Amino acid sequence: MKLSALQQSYLSRRSNSFRGSAPLDSSSDSAIKSPAAIFWLVLHGLCCLISLVLGFRFSRLVFFLIFSTSTTSTTNLYTAPFRNLASDITTPFVSSSTPVEIPVLNRTTPNSNSRVVVGRHGIRIRPWPHPNPTEVMKAHKIIERVQREQRAHVGVKNPRTLIVVTPTYVRTFQTLHLTGVMHSLMLVPYDLVWIVVEAGGVTNETASLIAKSKLRTIHVGVDQKMPASWGGRHQLEAKMRLRALRIVREEKLDGIVMFADDSNMHSMELFDEIQNVKWFGAVSVGILALAGNQDESSSVIMEEGGENTAMPVQGPACNSSNNLVGWHTFNSLPYARKSATYIDDRATVLPRKLEWAGFVLNSRLLWKEAKDKPEWVNDLDLLDGLEDIESPLSLLKDQSMVEPLGNCGRQVLVWWLRVEARSDSKFPPGWIIDPPLEITVPSKRTPWPDAPPELPSNEKVLVGIQEHTVKHTPKNRSSRSKRSSRSKRKHETKVVDMQASARNSGRN
Repeated sequence: MKLSALQQSYLSRRSNSFRGSAPLDSSSDSAIKSPAAIFWLVLHGLCCLISLVLGFRFSRLVFFLIFSTSTTSTTNLYTAPFRNLASDITTPFVSSSTPVEIPVLNRTTPNSNSRVVVGRHGIRIRPWPHPNPTEVMKAHKIIERVQREQRAHVGVKNPRTLIVVTPTYVRTFQTLHLTGVMHSLMLVPYDLVWIVVEAGGVTNETASLIAKSKLRTIHVGVDQKMPASWGGRHQLEAKMRLRALRIVREEKLDGIVMFADDSNMHSMELFDEIQNVKWFGAVSVGILALAGNQDESSSVIMEEGGENTAMPVQGPACNSSNNLVGWHTFNSLPYARKSATYIDDRATVLPRKLEWAGFVLNSRLLWKEAKDKPEWVNDLDLLDGLEDIESPLSLLKDQSMVEPLGNCGRQVLVWWLRVEARSDSKFPPGWIIDPPLEITVPSKRTPWPDAPPELPSNEKVLVGIQEHTVKHTPKNRSSRSKRSSRSKRKHETKVVDMQASARNSGRN
């Protein structure tokens, strides 16, 4: 009896479990009555239809949307796929399990996650690449403050004002030369006064150019125009510099006076080095002497000197004790009767024996009354009657009082260069091309023509003869190639004979 009762209970439990595990069976009455089974059946069919239309990715996305609340804590899959991207585009990715704070310049609202679901994979939102202008300005101010502190500890303790004298005049290359000097002066970390003396009077071209520097400038002019010869130009430039020195005396400008031509090139170390001068100093100047034919000038130097000479340098010469004993000057003997006389000449432009750009002086030397002014300085009025002043050494009674700077003249801190365009050149003024340039090469893939230009008939024959004379024929070439080369030579000789006969007939 007990065994039969156990068998009946086992069969009943098995039938109940079978009915519960197959709720979708059409033969079961309980499946029809269960609303949950009908809901899941309809939902599954709907997802299948949508997946047929849109693909299986949408059904997977819907699946994660439904069960995202139960799976984010364990699997950390895609979370909150539809969000306001404007609030998350500047927030870096931080995992929900390890909330770490990452500093970002453009962060607007803090967020612990920055994943966006697009398709099958999540996209990590990076910080916006453009920095915040406010933070950038703060960083620049910090760097500027650090540089000032470094200069205060390492550099010049009490820097003096620099008074820069530049003679110039309106010409083809004025914008080219004056812009280079202007940019060098704009980088000087000290107070600076720029005195620009213009030949031929003050012009709007020069005034508009120096106004771009935003420096403290004094722009004056002289009535005399710049002459066309190099000798006359040197003399007028010396008078223009003396005019600037008178302005320094009249205005009582206190600082260090340096002479910067518009064609000079300066090292930034120069502006730090001249702060060490007490009264009158000198630095070495590298001379870049150019010629119209560079090969010819180099051959002249080789013939005169016998060997390749070093770059010419002007400046103070010191002994082993770092005391001034003399001067390095430019050797003009190799360029005798081959130097330029006029600005338009295609020849080497020679400098003076000692250029003004290699000297600096204390502005108190020019004052009428100055404290502790040395006695070995001439008055500036004594130089008015002189026609040609080669260097500022004319201001000194004793030239041995010059202070050599730049490691006693061993460092070249200034470069002298004279490059001018011809007076009839068509270089555009102010770097504005009007009218537009002509087309020399058509617009194609390459900026050069497809075929080289054709040579005249005479040059073709000469080039062909030279090519045949230079080329060496191999020993194992065939008899056919020999016959072809012989025929070519015969043809070329015939052409040369015909041209020679034509020339003789033309002369007769």
